[in-house]
Parts: sequence; C-alpha cells; structure tokens
Amino acid sequence: MSITRVLFVCMGNICRSPTAEGVLRRMAEQAGVTGLEIDSAGTHDYHVGEPPDARALAAAARRGYDLSELRARQLDPIDFERFDLILAMDFNNLGVLQNLCPVARRPKLGMLMAYGRRFNAVVVQDPYYRDAAAFESALDYIEDACAGLLSVIAGRASVGDRTLRA
Repeated sequence: MSITRVLFVCMGNICRSPTAEGVLRRMAEQAGVTGLEIDSAGTHDYHVGEPPDARALAAAARRGYDLSELRARQLDPIDFERFDLILAMDFNNLGVLQNLCPVARRPKLGMLMAYGRRFNAVVVQDPYYRDAAAFESALDYIEDACAGLLSVIAGRASVGDRTLRA
C-alpha cells in the first residue's frame, strides 16, 4: 500500500497529534519526501479551533518545529476514506477510531508507536495534565516513531521491517 495521506489522532488535538503532524511534516521536508498530506484530529470536540497547548508549542519550538499555524479539529467520518493511514496516540483513542471506522477501512488504523525504534513503548502518554517534562517526553516518543514511519513511507524500510508493538 502506498502511503501518501497520514492522519494523527489523539483526544483533543492540542498536544500529541498536532505535535506528530508538525514533526512528520518537517522530517519529510528535510528528507526531500514530497507528495505527503499530513493532518491531525481529535476524537473529541473539546478544543475545536484552538491552537496547540502552549506547553506543546514551547516544547516543539525548542526543537525547531513550528506548530503555531495548526488548529484543533475533530475527526470527521470522511477521514476514514480520505487518509491512507490513521494513527492513534493511545489505546483509548484507537478504540474510539475502531468504533467509528467502517469495517472495510479498519486496516488503515494503527498506533503511532508501532513505528518507534528507540523506545519500548506502545503509546504516547497524554501530557495534558502533567508538567512540561511530560511534553518533552511525548515529543521524544513522537520524533522516534515519526522517523520510523517516514522510513516506511519513503521506502527505506518495509512494513515488515518494523517491530509492531500495538
């Protein structure tokens, strides 16, 4: 399957998923990978229209990622048709996706950390109710998994080469 459209999903679309969107976008640009559509959404409507959390913005900016133009949106049923790969940050959001997704589109669903190489983790923990260090940790995991994902997208690794832990 050719992956050209990737959607990252978390609960409110103000911390983890917009961070993943910004990270993958910049990594793809730096690697010269073109033709990708990268987006993010939340399973809930808590923050629709809002920018990413200030702590997520700050953590990303310290590493050179600009998330300032991103705005939260809620998952739309058309996303299951539009995107090739829909990656959840944790099992709660994956469950919501599985419940909403038409059965024929469920193979598009997965966990972002399934693409990680450095960390032995299956989820990106939600940093929202935690301190600034939690945002740095979430960014560490997201960078790791996005690098692995980009390798698969760019054809430098096959899907079979990645260790699935989801």
